[in-house]
Amino acid sequence: MEALLNTPATMPCVAGQLKPRVAAKAAQLGGLRRSSIKGSQIACRRPSLAKQRLVMSVRAVAAVEEETKVDEKTAMLAINAIRFLSIDGVNKANSGHPGLPMGCAPMGYILYNEYMQHNPKHPKWFNRDRFVLSAGHGCMLQYSLMHLTGYESVSLEDCKQFRQWESKTPGHPENFETEGIEVTTGPLGQGIANAVGLAAAEAHLAARFNKDGHTVVDHYTYCILGDGCNMEGISNEACSLAGHWGLGKLIALYDDNKISIDGHTEISFTEDVNARFEALGWHVQTVKDGNTDLDSIRHAIDEAKKVTDKPSMIKVSTLIGYGSPNKADTHGVHGSPLGADETKLTREALKWPYGEFEIPEEVYDAFGAAGKKGQALEDEWNKTLEEYCGKYKEEGEEFKTLINGVLPDGWADELPTFTEKDKGIATRLHSQTMLNALAPVLPGFWGGSADLAPSNMTLMKMYGDFQKGQYQEKNLRYGVREHGMGAIANGIALHNPGMIPYCATFFNFTDYMRGAIRMSALSRAGTIFVMTHDSIGLGEDGPTHQPIEHLASFRAMPNILMMRPGDGNETAGCYKVAVENNRGINQKGYGRPTILALSRQGVPNLPGTSKEGVEKGGYIVHGGDGKPDAIIMATGTELGLAVDAAKELEKDGKKVRVVSLVSWELFEEQGKEYKDSILPPDVKARVSVEAASTFGWVKYVGFEGISLGVDQFGQSAPAPTIYEKLGITVDGAVKAVKSLL
Repeated sequence: MEALLNTPATMPCVAGQLKPRVAAKAAQLGGLRRSSIKGSQIACRRPSLAKQRLVMSVRAVAAVEEETKVDEKTAMLAINAIRFLSIDGVNKANSGHPGLPMGCAPMGYILYNEYMQHNPKHPKWFNRDRFVLSAGHGCMLQYSLMHLTGYESVSLEDCKQFRQWESKTPGHPENFETEGIEVTTGPLGQGIANAVGLAAAEAHLAARFNKDGHTVVDHYTYCILGDGCNMEGISNEACSLAGHWGLGKLIALYDDNKISIDGHTEISFTEDVNARFEALGWHVQTVKDGNTDLDSIRHAIDEAKKVTDKPSMIKVSTLIGYGSPNKADTHGVHGSPLGADETKLTREALKWPYGEFEIPEEVYDAFGAAGKKGQALEDEWNKTLEEYCGKYKEEGEEFKTLINGVLPDGWADELPTFTEKDKGIATRLHSQTMLNALAPVLPGFWGGSADLAPSNMTLMKMYGDFQKGQYQEKNLRYGVREHGMGAIANGIALHNPGMIPYCATFFNFTDYMRGAIRMSALSRAGTIFVMTHDSIGLGEDGPTHQPIEHLASFRAMPNILMMRPGDGNETAGCYKVAVENNRGINQKGYGRPTILALSRQGVPNLPGTSKEGVEKGGYIVHGGDGKPDAIIMATGTELGLAVDAAKELEKDGKKVRVVSLVSWELFEEQGKEYKDSILPPDVKARVSVEAASTFGWVKYVGFEGISLGVDQFGQSAPAPTIYEKLGITVDGAVKAVKSLL
């Protein structure tokens, strides 16, 4: 399998005992010619150079400047450097996925060294192109590219520490671990959905801020995805929206290697992917030989850039494990190291004379030009921004707050305060009030619902819908695509520090998007998940729509706030906390998402609630004077019930404290002294009331306490009936407390 390091066009290469199927496929893809197979000698050819590409825009010219292009021999040397750095990293770790980097190295080289607008010395430069490796298992491809192009976050030593404890090169790309990684990927399909969010954010900001002659937002989102990504339903959800929105600066390269962990995809995945994406509204092309035909890859990217009203899918046919005589085109190279013997044969096949982790200086030189170009582009952009801010002072100031993640002074003052005289309404309606209070003062605040905006109450009334041709608007219509919605919102959150996206559906339907919510927490993306109809209180829709275990399950998830407000003040406090945590204004010092569980039914505004109390996670709402005889803890719609129960008990001379535990996570972050002042350790008579699973409440009520909740599926009936039948009532709480005294 000739690596195309050599000229002329046809020459013999040593491939060991190349399997017949591998030879046939390689020949089909253009990497080999089968006409002279004699033993281990196989004639290989170098593809003819394509005609010089047409570059149709100034942006494209800037992306492919001559100083980043090298001669074909040097380009193939650089491509093989990517392959062997990936092979060596996986071998040393004795763990990983070498096949994808070996097959995708040409794509990666062309993107990172020729097309992408990026500055390795300043990975967070705002106007950089974004790259997402949706097939995150092949991350040695990205680590190799980052090292070779000069990212300080990935040294050669880091490549040697692949998949090791606290290394900068973990087993899948992690944006919080390795500077230069845009989003965390690994669960297949999440990355391409994140890429849709990144592209949507670019389109939105470009529409809002670009002026004639002053373009401050102008970058592409590139994504490499694989067969597994295309199999996952989330990719179809997100790509359907990308097509609907017409995101012309999203370019996806599909690594069509026809191998998954089980084997060849012919056993489970035979659909026409191109036809599917055409139906989704994408511009679709095919590169028949992604192993060696560099000009066809370049041409396809150029053609994709000409199409400005559709996202582009480039199907690139590759040979997984390209260069490996015995493992190429097999699932054996998908998720296992090549091993010493096969690596030796691969070095011989690709005529790579260098040792383990040895990179020739001319490869670094070839990649170094991309860094110089990136610095020049950033310098030019900084001048453009300075001119823009001089001419458009108000817009320039707002733009800078967005890209720097600075919250405007006094933003939280816009959140209203309520008294018990204010009419009691559902917390989902309070949420609508908060959304519309924050929309005018937070420039990066935008979002939408999965076809439930009238029920979730998530429309920002002063803005229109984000649609093709009106990207400046802020209401996102996700349709019935919960999983795609969550991942797209995460991509928006990670586009730049000023983005504060929210997305919404019924709390029960977080089951459809749990993967995206977990990735939000792991990625430290400050997405706000607005989840309404939070309990059996939704009533007649019944158990299919009534969440039971959901509060407990999200309380178990790391780095996420699960918040269930009980009235208007608490809802306002939750939004303040959610926005601050989006920015990393918390004890951890980094971003985390927030889930708001909001009610369908009305609740009274209580005299003891406050925004300040919410920030503590748990605080006294009633009966704060002196040592109590008993404590009732509650969240959400049951908070008012708990206060009423306390008042009933006080008629019998009992001193009862009511504690709102609106966020267990925030409460646990408080010091022992504060927590003991709220829940005195020597008060053992404790009752919790929450219309959800009682799982976890023993932590606060103790083994001697009682938890009133729902440890079964709900029922279809009016909400008051369900509460009564399940014993979640004032009388039930009173009886529980009395049984402990």
